[in-house]
Amino acid sequence: MTDNPWVAALITLFLWWFSTGLILWRVRVADNGTARDHQTSVLLAAPLLVIGLLAARASLMDLSAEGIYMAFLAALALWGWIELAFLSGVITGPNTAPCPPFAPPRDRFWRAVGTIAWHEALLVATLVALGLATLHATNPFAFGTFALLFIARISAKLNLFLGVPRINVHFLPKPLAHLASHFRIGRITALFPVSVSCLTVFSALLLERAINVEHPGMSVGYALLTCLCLLALLEHWFMVLPLPDEKLWRWMMPAAKPPKELEDANGL
Repeated sequence: MTDNPWVAALITLFLWWFSTGLILWRVRVADNGTARDHQTSVLLAAPLLVIGLLAARASLMDLSAEGIYMAFLAALALWGWIELAFLSGVITGPNTAPCPPFAPPRDRFWRAVGTIAWHEALLVATLVALGLATLHATNPFAFGTFALLFIARISAKLNLFLGVPRINVHFLPKPLAHLASHFRIGRITALFPVSVSCLTVFSALLLERAINVEHPGMSVGYALLTCLCLLALLEHWFMVLPLPDEKLWRWMMPAAKPPKELEDANGL
């Protein structure tokens, strides 16, 4: 693969858009099917988990551009399977009930934690496993990629819980319909400027490394992480700015089928 960092940035942008769209598409197709289709999706995607683990292991001592891309793609494969399992309702949490509208803050927090507990536990376990595997490895970018995705996702979830002006629930699947009740639409809290400031600074630090590091493979790795961090920053701004971000993927989504009761009422 090329060791051009600009090409690496474009690849990251494409993978972010394509992999997100592919997961959303598969979840929508399962939503339009039978109750077992979500479990089938997760089983059919299980090779992603195996490939991710094998690729992450194979990349540990390879600091070439090819090894860096392998590590990056391995982390994305692991992350993608876990996200699919979450959106499919297979690995979520013990709480599957909507949050009452006037629940006290502490109760609301623990209810929200309960909706994603097993998913977060799996993410943490994967992060720890990658961290231990790369502790003495030459190529740390599988861990770095997964860690960046994890930190950005935690930040996004906390902001959604505490309150942001815009929350896109267009693509929430049926198994996670209750999740929207744990979000809060409102003015931003103090966490949001802290989140975007940290992501901005971290993006600048990664970009500096991508430009100044002498090893061509490392330059590619830092370019991949820089673009990924900037995309995480963009996703945070989507919570505030009136940008139609759902249009990036809506065109490729099949139409959602109405509930059976609505179908019967309409004579469908």
